Amino acid sequence: MATFSLQATPTDAASWAELARRAETAGFDALLAADHPGDVTSPFVALAAAAPVTSTIGLGSYVSNLGVREPMLLAADVATLDLISGGRARLGVGAGHTPAEWRAVGRERPDVAGRVRRCVAVAEAVRALLDGASVTVDSAELTMREAVLREPRPVQDRIPLTMGTANSTLLRWAGAHADVVGLTGFGRTLADGHQHEARWRADQIEAQLACVAAGAAGRADPPALEALVQTVVVTDDAEAAAAEQARRNGMTPAELLATPFVLIGTVDEIITAVAEHEQRWGVTRFVVRSDALAPLEPVLSRLTCPPSRLT
Repeated sequence: MATFSLQATPTDAASWAELARRAETAGFDALLAADHPGDVTSPFVALAAAAPVTSTIGLGSYVSNLGVREPMLLAADVATLDLISGGRARLGVGAGHTPAEWRAVGRERPDVAGRVRRCVAVAEAVRALLDGASVTVDSAELTMREAVLREPRPVQDRIPLTMGTANSTLLRWAGAHADVVGLTGFGRTLADGHQHEARWRADQIEAQLACVAAGAAGRADPPALEALVQTVVVTDDAEAAAAEQARRNGMTPAELLATPFVLIGTVDEIITAVAEHEQRWGVTRFVVRSDALAPLEPVLSRLTCPPSRLT
């Protein structure tokens, strides 16, 4: 069965608590907080505030920029969240792309290859720290000496790790090591440092999935596939609602609607699309933004309720 996670950031304590409760009641699998230092709230502080007003929903970053995050501090944040939430922490990571985030910590953003190497090094270090290992690394991308996360220890034996990426090297790494591969659909970062070209065509998606499969070869339990949904619209005219976004991405409305990165249509059409994405791409998980909460509530109620039996 498909699952949905809600990515959001708080604006005040009361509305954040209400959002967390509502997301849990609606059937979202996880509440996820963005991690862009200087532009959004601290994800792990926000998620810690959501922990006591919920009881079952997962809580995680989506995604932490491993280019500017230090492994020991990140591991401690995740382990603390897992402790106070009773074992509900998730960790989403990525290589990062926004130049301002590097400048803010006194570094220049590396090239793509450098960001990928740093991402892998930090992801492996964080995983080892959460597993209780002593970590020593001495490379151009990362230096650590006999680092051990003694306290706090996570409640979960393994905190689920999501790698959010469209980079071929990271997709292969995620196929081999991650619990969830977050398909972002991102292409080249545009001049503003935030927006991206889209890699949403069928051949581009197939190429990304081939990288995941290559990494997962021989793995007994391959990672789940998750799509970062950019647009959710409940409408009776899906093609009209998709037309402008399709034009910007050099696609037809039909091609756009066939990707897992948008969910546009009636409730029935969205439910059908979710099933088709699983059948065609193997995508069973979806991350949506906070403005999709209300539109998706009837979808989730249909997906989570068993069909009535005929008598």
